[in-house]
Amino acid sequence: MKTNLLISSGALPASRRGFLRQLGLGAALFTVRGAFAEELSRKTAWVEEGPFYPPKLPLDTDNDLIIVNDSITPAIGEITHLSGRLLDAKGDPIRNATVEIWSTDHEGVYLADRGNQARFDAHFQGFGRFLTSSTGEYYFRTLKPVRYPGRQAPHIHFMIKMKGQRPWTTQLFIKGEPGNEQDGVYREIGDAQALDTVTKDFVPVKDSRIGELAARFDIVLGQTPEDRHDS
Repeated sequence: MKTNLLISSGALPASRRGFLRQLGLGAALFTVRGAFAEELSRKTAWVEEGPFYPPKLPLDTDNDLIIVNDSITPAIGEITHLSGRLLDAKGDPIRNATVEIWSTDHEGVYLADRGNQARFDAHFQGFGRFLTSSTGEYYFRTLKPVRYPGRQAPHIHFMIKMKGQRPWTTQLFIKGEPGNEQDGVYREIGDAQALDTVTKDFVPVKDSRIGELAARFDIVLGQTPEDRHDS
């Protein structure tokens, strides 16, 4: 079975080290200054968990969702390198928290719904976990999400688990996606500032030969469902 991909430069194959340098995932990226510090002061909007959290977790739950176990066949779709930091309301990193993500394959099918679908990509893991580092950082290799029946806005689900606290959920949306404004869940999140905390760019990775993307999603905990409805 695979082990978690790490984002320390010495733990990755040369190709991934090069990729991470292109993304700027070195220590300098995680230094909070000026406008970036102000950006991190905004609490990330809470978004509902939704109905598709896997009722039974797969055997492979690492942070590389493109390859299942030791298969040599990758999932079909736009490979996305998803990274960020988990921070508290003061902007301090949260270490040793479990970040979980789940989303659809390129057919628009969740892992939890495969039993009801005739077509799905068995090579997509569909769910992954990562334990945040001392700087609060996390990393996943996954697919750019696609829309599916019932939701107009493609999205990736997040659940944050910390010892002694209730799980906290949100969703990551694609900036500029036409379906966002037609999506009921998206419209309920709040004002433009709240939406901005969960709507991020998926940008092409420079010099990628296979059209990989990168998305940066820093999560600042603090907002609750009550905060959202009171805003």
